[in-house]
Amino acid sequence: MLCAVFWAGLAGPAAAGDDFFTHLHTEKAMANVTVSPGRAGPVDIAVQLETMDEKPLAAKAVSITLTDMQTGKRLPPAQATRNGESGWRVSIPMLTAGNWMLGLGISITDTDRVSVESPIPIK
Repeated sequence: MLCAVFWAGLAGPAAAGDDFFTHLHTEKAMANVTVSPGRAGPVDIAVQLETMDEKPLAAKAVSITLTDMQTGKRLPPAQATRNGESGWRVSIPMLTAGNWMLGLGISITDTDRVSVESPIPIK
């Protein structure tokens, strides 16, 4: 089961209204994902992982895939780097405007892995 909640316009380091946020969860993990800025060009993607009881989830690895929903073009998977106990970050050199499918591959342990996807609009 997958659930995604998303909105744009969070205040943050980029200009007001530039970030895009989505909340994803499966039966084993939750992820708060911020794409900054949420517009065409280079972007940073920050992922904060939590257990289902909203405690930090210290996963072993996180990969991010992006697929252009109009053309089907898939960017090469990006391996996120750890940023704190449950945070992960990756920089994408260039995203074009349009609707993208963001996929997270979360390796919780060596044998336990979950995948989750959410659409993200890039202005």
